Amino acid sequence: MPIVRIDLLEGRPSSVKAELMAQVTNAVVTTLGVDAEQVRVVLYEIPLEHWSVGGITKAESSRQHLKEEQ
Repeated sequence: MPIVRIDLLEGRPSSVKAELMAQVTNAVVTTLGVDAEQVRVVLYEIPLEHWSVGGITKAESSRQHLKEEQ
């Protein structure tokens, strides 16, 4: 039973996440030759405050980006 874990930042619409899981399932089915019912896809949504790049959280970089656009 293949299990696929996907970590991503929170905030995407449910429809986008559902499409991602469907596409990943199809890729696993095609690549491994298993039935779709055997594939497990788990999404972990991480709050913007819990993800950083270069020591700056995504929440802070988003706020900075909005200020620059104004």
